[in-house]
Amino acid sequence: MVKPSRSASHPQTAGPPDVDFDRRRAWLITALIVTFMVMNYADKSVLGLAAVPIMKDLGISNSTYGVISSSYSLLFSLSGLIVGLFSRRVTSRLLLFTMAAVWAVAQLPVLFVATVPALVAGRVLLGAAEGPAAPMSMHALYTWFPEDRRGLPSALQISGAALGTLVAAPVVTWLISAFGWRSAFAALAAASAAWSLLWWKAGHDGPYGQDHPPAHGPGAGQTARVPYRRLLVNGTVLGSIAGAFGASWALALSQAWLPVYLRTQLGMPPGGAAALISGVSALSFILLLAVSPLVDALSRRGLSSRWSRGAPQGIAVAVAGLAMAVFPFVQARALLLVLVAVAFGAHSIAFPLHYMTTAAVTPSAQRGAVFGIVAATGTLPGLIAPYLTGRLLDSAASQSAGYTQAFLLSAAVMLISGLIALGAIRPERDARRLGLPTAAAGPAAQSPPSA
Repeated sequence: MVKPSRSASHPQTAGPPDVDFDRRRAWLITALIVTFMVMNYADKSVLGLAAVPIMKDLGISNSTYGVISSSYSLLFSLSGLIVGLFSRRVTSRLLLFTMAAVWAVAQLPVLFVATVPALVAGRVLLGAAEGPAAPMSMHALYTWFPEDRRGLPSALQISGAALGTLVAAPVVTWLISAFGWRSAFAALAAASAAWSLLWWKAGHDGPYGQDHPPAHGPGAGQTARVPYRRLLVNGTVLGSIAGAFGASWALALSQAWLPVYLRTQLGMPPGGAAALISGVSALSFILLLAVSPLVDALSRRGLSSRWSRGAPQGIAVAVAGLAMAVFPFVQARALLLVLVAVAFGAHSIAFPLHYMTTAAVTPSAQRGAVFGIVAATGTLPGLIAPYLTGRLLDSAASQSAGYTQAFLLSAAVMLISGLIALGAIRPERDARRLGLPTAAAGPAAQSPPSA
């Protein structure tokens, strides 16, 4: 008996009909992309971890530090949008190589001139180069995995954020304490340069990068394509953007102000603050690793993608928002630290799930552009939250009152975003409305009916 090919048993796979899944190569690319994301989030975190000595050495106010932190996001969303729109014309190999090389260059200004303009220039350039990083690396990852195997790679790619902070917090804090805060920028520049060379040698696009029409039947010889206006205004994409917006607000706040809050308000030494931040990242990492088996288990039970992929991201952001609203008023130290971890860590699963739900209603040939647009809008909080928090701190009656106001505002943003995601994300419904195969909406929908 002839063994059926993978394409025969899995007709929903978005790849050439005769392609064989190259497991070894796919997981090598995954390892490189996870490392890429680790460096990405270490770059983002370094300013917050060095905030106290930077503010002291340069004699700057909370508002000025907030401007420096928000400057990172000045071109972040725009660059993500532009690169996403042109992603079909440029290989992932060249895109990711260029991004990492620019990351290395962006760390250099402050090594020569330790001033506010130098910090702003470096952060603006870094943000412009990192804006496309998450969506384009996810797009590159998806070219190596068929649709029914993307859950774990997606979670691992996003877990680079948690690992980046988990590793960066103790290492960067040690570098700052031992050699001064500029040494951390130098170390990250060297790491980015080394990765870019390694990727140039080993990284390239996989076989699942484009839509491939069915060989027979309706649609033979045609490739699914949907006007971008229709792709971007359906409930699933808008709900995914909302979930990412709320999660990104918490992420931007944690990177810019959580280390400062722990040291100035809770009285933690540098090592203690780094340990807690690593603990928050560890919680995120554990939750991210649980995403794939959770999605698979819910799908096997027959749940639609609305409940297996959409609901978890909305609930996670809303729960984190509730913790954010409560912990400023808690006096018990242990409970306060637990709530801090939930507020800044529980939202993390929204990131891989919002890519998965967006991909479920997007033809793969248009996926890079849509990912770029979704990321550009979903990450706007990075431009708003750090600066707004600095202004609240400088205008409030006390630093404590300023932080309370900032956390309550963040809680409101996260709760609203989570509820919108919970109500709007319906991949199967929107895929049908767009004329796409509903099998794209999830493993449950992909399974053939039982006899």
